[in-house]
Amino acid sequence: MAMPSAVTLIDVGPRDGLQNEPKAVSTAVKIKLVDRLTAAGLPVIEAASFVSPKRIPKLADGSDVMAGIAKKQGVRYPVLIPNMKGFQAAMAAGATEVAVFGAPSESFLRKNINCSVAESLDRFRPVCEAAAEAGVAVRGYISCTLGCPYEGDIAPAAVADVAKALYDMGCFEISLGDTIGVGTPAKARALFEVVAAEVPMDRLAAHFHDTYGQSLANLLAVLEIGISVVDSSVGGMGGCPFAPGATGNVATEDVVYMLDGLGIETGVDLDALVEASWFICDALGHAPASRVSRALRAKQQLT
Repeated sequence: MAMPSAVTLIDVGPRDGLQNEPKAVSTAVKIKLVDRLTAAGLPVIEAASFVSPKRIPKLADGSDVMAGIAKKQGVRYPVLIPNMKGFQAAMAAGATEVAVFGAPSESFLRKNINCSVAESLDRFRPVCEAAAEAGVAVRGYISCTLGCPYEGDIAPAAVADVAKALYDMGCFEISLGDTIGVGTPAKARALFEVVAAEVPMDRLAAHFHDTYGQSLANLLAVLEIGISVVDSSVGGMGGCPFAPGATGNVATEDVVYMLDGLGIETGVDLDALVEASWFICDALGHAPASRVSRALRAKQQLT
């Protein structure tokens, strides 16, 4: 299968990126970040989380963020939820798309949302039913698809089972996440090929972390078999509070630079994206993990 002519980028920085940063930022900064990403042309921006504030205190202001952002017609602003209570909070905040998150690892789910794999799926079924009644789209995340910090290697068939369950209950898209960034191109490609036997390839998305520096290589490997939806994080922010040692998501700027070089359309303005990257990383007190952002900033300073 040829690589796609266009890729939909989903920037998860305002949620997945900020949740694991050592420093918290204000609601106003989060709103400005989402607005800058909107202005840069991102078609989908994961804006907030409605997980228990006791679990992820840095994202306790989801309602205020959703109320403050300047939503642009045609841009999607999904929010993360763990259960029916989170869904109700998201609806009260005006969300029109939600995301649920599961995993094939019993140990990871116990650490993360205190339930088993089967129990997590049972929690999501009423959410999907309520969302369908409300006309709200539901996206599914699967964490630890290429390795777990507690259980080690994960069988692709186990990932496929969770993916099929989420798809069958109504999730329109399933994002496969390499939460601890241990995947390599051959393993990433093999995973997506196994899962695609249960869920159509055009309903799968790639969500790679860069712990071992493999994320762009992994993305290229799955683009070559037809994946056209990619999760990434502005500045390369991210990690997971429940996955020790996991570093940030693949940087959106690095993905855009690679896709531009391949002639694959994203609709994203790289210069505006780099400015958004430096904006949020300045607020966090560190440089972006993105090599593209650092290189372009250095180039600007020389001219």
